Amino acid sequence: MTVVPFQNEPFVDFSNPANKAAMEAALAKVKTEFGKTYPLVVGSKRIQTKTTLPSYNPADTSEIIGYVSQANRSVIEEAFQVAADTFDTWRYTSAQIRAGYLFKAAAVIRRRKFEFAAWQVFEAGKNWAEADADVAEAIDFLEYYAREMLRLDGPQELVPLLGEQNRQFYIPLGVGIIIPPWNFPLAILVGMTTSAIVTGNTVLLKPSPNTSVIAAKFVELMKEIGLPDGVINFVPGDPEEIGDYMTEHPLTRFISFTGSRDVGVHIAQKAAAVQPGQKWLKRVIAEMGGKDGIIVDANADLEEAATVIVQSAFAFQGQKCSAASRAILHKDVYDEVVAKIIEKTAALKQGAPAENFYCGPVIDQKSFDKVTKYIEIGRSEGKLALGGNADSSKGYFIEPTVFVDVPRGARLLKEEIFGPVLAITKADSFEDAINIFNDTEYGLTGSVFSYDREHLEYATARMHCGNLYFNRKCTGALVGVHPFGGFNMSGTDSKAGGPDYLLQFMQAKVVSERF
Repeated sequence: MTVVPFQNEPFVDFSNPANKAAMEAALAKVKTEFGKTYPLVVGSKRIQTKTTLPSYNPADTSEIIGYVSQANRSVIEEAFQVAADTFDTWRYTSAQIRAGYLFKAAAVIRRRKFEFAAWQVFEAGKNWAEADADVAEAIDFLEYYAREMLRLDGPQELVPLLGEQNRQFYIPLGVGIIIPPWNFPLAILVGMTTSAIVTGNTVLLKPSPNTSVIAAKFVELMKEIGLPDGVINFVPGDPEEIGDYMTEHPLTRFISFTGSRDVGVHIAQKAAAVQPGQKWLKRVIAEMGGKDGIIVDANADLEEAATVIVQSAFAFQGQKCSAASRAILHKDVYDEVVAKIIEKTAALKQGAPAENFYCGPVIDQKSFDKVTKYIEIGRSEGKLALGGNADSSKGYFIEPTVFVDVPRGARLLKEEIFGPVLAITKADSFEDAINIFNDTEYGLTGSVFSYDREHLEYATARMHCGNLYFNRKCTGALVGVHPFGGFNMSGTDSKAGGPDYLLQFMQAKVVSERF
């Protein structure tokens, strides 16, 4: 199979009247589909259960996006058997055919880009640009992983030995569990799911309860393009009932998870125990969040730094594992940068994502309660400079909130909040700023604004994070350009969208023949 080189999907320009009209039409169309019920998918069966879970619009909880059937352990057991049976044939399907399904899915999503973005506006609370970027990233994952599978297909180069033929090639693992997050409900879900199936595995897909309708739409699409039954089995359900059951099941070969630190640790602990009848040690591929920060050196573009800090902290209400929840400012520029951050944050507009306000709601009541709790913690740890108000009477809205003069060691500087809260602290020197940055159990993304080359090299060697950016924001990783994944409690450094990622879903086999 010959394919053109990979290129990232361009973002939509909503200042173009045609694109604006197309988005408005998509929003109107999607709204007519509110309230539908979505079935489980196990092999060729579409299972409508008596128990369903409503998915709400976080900006207006009176609107129900849809109802999603919920799997119990009996359905999960059936899904395991179907996935295991399907694996026996899917594993031998050529890499060209498997990659072809991803290319086809990318083409369909590209044609329906506004529709998929509109679903995210309503179900995830993303503004238009954030929703479009999510869809573009989903397309990128499909295009990139398809090409990566073609690159990895066939024998790999080994050291030659006279009188022998030696071949190494990659084979799939088996049945996997895919547990994606709600904050990138299409992009990360698509990336996690299709990386597993393009490498020859079959999966049970358990989406986040908050964005299961978007997940169902993707599963529908894969059925439409002809993906064989049983390759993706769609099994949303109550984590309390089916979570550990899936992780501990002896047919589970790997678990691919993106979510909170605590859940990721729990999965790793459960997966480590070998169950009766289990023939392997399970792999866990985990991305578990971050406590990301931006350092501003004394020698830096202060205007640009302040702009980027606000973008990185408050885009999508700070609900990104890469979001900058910390700003670490050199003492010589502290007051000036703080003033700029407050001015720029105060200019942000909050409202309904469907009306394309920059700041929308947080995802649900649980998130609302957690973020407001941290705001109260912040009042005791630092000085509230802006925001701090919250209102859940209609949707889960929390003002962009800035705390200044936060002392090192404070919880606001060490713990993941996952909401629109920025903590600002002062560093005595550049070296001190690096030490403050590293003083957390996470290590996902970080950014440094500086014109000092020696300082940038110092940061390269000593800032402990998986994705380090200089003189730009710490969010917005592009597939293939910025392979994404962190250290320590940020996960297993899986580097999604990079050349090593697919290897986690395969194992190497060597065949040697002496002449």
